[in-house]
Amino acid sequence: MKKYTLEDLQESVKDKIAFKTIDDYAKLAIAFLNLIPRLQPTRIVSPNIKSYIFFQYGAKHSHRISRPLNTNLFIEDPHQLGKYFERFLSILDDVRRLQSTVLAKKSYRSLLDSQEINKVIYTVQQSIGCVTDSFDNPNTARKRVGQLFENLIKLIIQQVGIVCEPRTITIPIPGNKGYEMSYELDLVFSKNKAIIASETKYIHDSEIVGSVKTTSKDRIDKIFLDKYLLTKLLGRDIPVIAIFLHDVQRATKGDSIFGINSTFKSNHFLGYTVALNKLDGVYYVDPRPEMVTNERLKEHIKDFQKFIVKELWELSER
Repeated sequence: MKKYTLEDLQESVKDKIAFKTIDDYAKLAIAFLNLIPRLQPTRIVSPNIKSYIFFQYGAKHSHRISRPLNTNLFIEDPHQLGKYFERFLSILDDVRRLQSTVLAKKSYRSLLDSQEINKVIYTVQQSIGCVTDSFDNPNTARKRVGQLFENLIKLIIQQVGIVCEPRTITIPIPGNKGYEMSYELDLVFSKNKAIIASETKYIHDSEIVGSVKTTSKDRIDKIFLDKYLLTKLLGRDIPVIAIFLHDVQRATKGDSIFGINSTFKSNHFLGYTVALNKLDGVYYVDPRPEMVTNERLKEHIKDFQKFIVKELWELSER
């Protein structure tokens, strides 16, 4: 097996034509996990939430610090990730074949309890994030991480047999001849293969719009507004869902710069839900604790695993 350097992995992440398959994500993640013992970054435990860690790279990489990693989800053993990933592909094949009835299998219910699907997705995506955290330009890194997460979710949805692609649409503004609004949609998916090829077309009755972001920070408002405007401009309800990886960031806590802060604004979320419109699904790979314990939030926010094995199919049957 080739021993990759961090520079090799940086080039892979920057390659615009890479990551055409889910396997490509796993290969990079396994390479990164195998690299960690040779790089010997400092492993730092967050003082306020002990389940989160950071890697701080050495002098060669200017002592840059990785994003926070949830050790309840992040698989640090490359052999374990390889084993889990093979099972993950098998799960996706079963879901493609059995759709939501896969939950009738007792083994699948226990598998969801173990968070194995979320662990694989979280580890492969956060491995990419850790590689980009070593870049000289953090803005380039941030954009690339978001692009690759969107692509990963698209590939997973396609793997279970759902037609799914990004799309740009141009909508005339009613009552204002000659004026149009352009919308770039992260994902549009449909079980019935109703994807419309032309960018100038709208959204088919059987299609769902998906907004895919690594975090809701500075983005949650726009997702609610998108559903409102699409519904208003097209004159019918447009189903819109949101998929997020996590909602945490590094913050100063006391004397430490390795604290963890939540970037989720629960009051804003509930306010938009009540006053503007309810989204048709909100899913997290790494949900915040209040999303699991707060009764009002639990009503609207679900585990990403549930989306793949159950709610994706219910949405597609509308």
